[in-house]
Amino acid sequence: MVSHPARPTSQAERRNGVIVGACVAFVVGMVGMAYAAVPLYDMFCKVTGYNGTTKRVEQASDTILDRTIRVTFDANTSGDLPWRFTPVVREISPKIGETVQVEFKAKNMANVPTTGQAVFNVTPMQGGAYFNKVQCFCFTETTLQPGEELEMPVVFFVDPEIVKAAETKDIGTLTLSYTFYARQPSKPVAALKPKDGTVPDRKL
Repeated sequence: MVSHPARPTSQAERRNGVIVGACVAFVVGMVGMAYAAVPLYDMFCKVTGYNGTTKRVEQASDTILDRTIRVTFDANTSGDLPWRFTPVVREISPKIGETVQVEFKAKNMANVPTTGQAVFNVTPMQGGAYFNKVQCFCFTETTLQPGEELEMPVVFFVDPEIVKAAETKDIGTLTLSYTFYARQPSKPVAALKPKDGTVPDRKL
C-alpha cells in the first residue's frame, strides 16, 4: 500500500496558516482598539469628570450657596520642558457656585522658543465632575519666547450639586493640578504653502 504523506502535511500547514492569520488579525485589532480607546477615554473623562478630570462649560453658575469650599493649586512640568510654572496663589476658599478667576505663571528658562500644553485633574477624583472650567489656558497650547514670562488665567466654579451627592457632600478641599508637557507647535493654516513654493491667492 502506497502512503501519501504530503497530503496531511499540506492540510496541517493550511490549518496552521489559518490559526496564525487569525492570531495576527486579533493582535492588530486589539492594538487598533487600544489606540482608539485613548482619545475616546480622554473625551469621556472631560465630559463626565470621571477619574478627576474637570468639566468644560460655556457659562458661569447661576446658583451660589452660602457655603465655602477650599481649593488648592498644584503646578508641575515634564522633564523635557524648560519652564518654571507656579500658581500665583496656593489656595482660595470661594463659595460653592461662585465663579472665580486665578492665575498661574509660566516662564521659559531656555534660550529658544518652546511650546507646551497642560493636562489637569482634580483630587479627590470624585470631585472632578463638579469642578467646572469656563476659561483655561489648558484648552490650547502655549508658546513662550526665550525668557518670556506669562500669567495665564483659569476661570471656574464648583457646581452646587456637589453638596447633594453622597460621595461628595462632605468634601471640604479640592486640589486642581496641572502638568505642562512639551510639544511641537501647531502651524497656522495661513503659514502653509503649496508644494510648488508659490503663495496662494487669498482673494475671494
